[in-house]
Amino acid sequence: MNRSTRLFEIIQLLRSSKRSLTAQQLADELEVTKRTIYRDIVALQSMRVPIDGEAGIGYLMRPGFDLPPLMFTTEEVEAIAVGLSLLGRTADSSLETAAKSVVRKISDVLPEDNPYGLISQSVFTSNWHEIPSASADPGLIRESIRDHKKLAIDYRDVEERTSTRTILPLVLLYYVDALVVAAWCELRKDFRHFRVDRMAKCELMDAGFAEIGERLRNEWQAHHQFE
Repeated sequence: MNRSTRLFEIIQLLRSSKRSLTAQQLADELEVTKRTIYRDIVALQSMRVPIDGEAGIGYLMRPGFDLPPLMFTTEEVEAIAVGLSLLGRTADSSLETAAKSVVRKISDVLPEDNPYGLISQSVFTSNWHEIPSASADPGLIRESIRDHKKLAIDYRDVEERTSTRTILPLVLLYYVDALVVAAWCELRKDFRHFRVDRMAKCELMDAGFAEIGERLRNEWQAHHQFE
């Protein structure tokens, strides 16, 4: 999480809390150190964000500080609710955590007289899926795709043969029975698709491929359909 995103998250956490939050509570929520939180609070206060409190006691947001409101129709609320709920089918825990953060942020700015809230009472989704558990972290794979970083993987194919490969991940595909990475494989010198649950090892490499990433993704999309 970069610093600007973290500062926004601190504001959101303080705005949504009915009581003061300690630096440790904020640090645990954002997975950073207390020292980082102390520095961020000082930075926010210097930007005239109305945060009261001090180290060892806790912090709270004074009333009156708000973000621009979001206005949703009932159907828009239902669309958001269904979309966020369907993330339970992906077996991607970091996306599910992000969805909860989205719910909190949007709920905070919905009008008080909205009869539905964010999570509508008229629509429900099943989180059933057949995606096997995997040692590889989908969040790490998505990070590598965003940052155009190569991955080093040990991969087991359908015949239980294992190979070590360096791949250039392009797209993460979510099926009801599998997570699949579409990538350029340096071993095969071609596009390949790798099931996440068959990755025995998946490590982010320092080597990047930003200069060719978009071209490879466009070529993959031109020859493959996400069905």
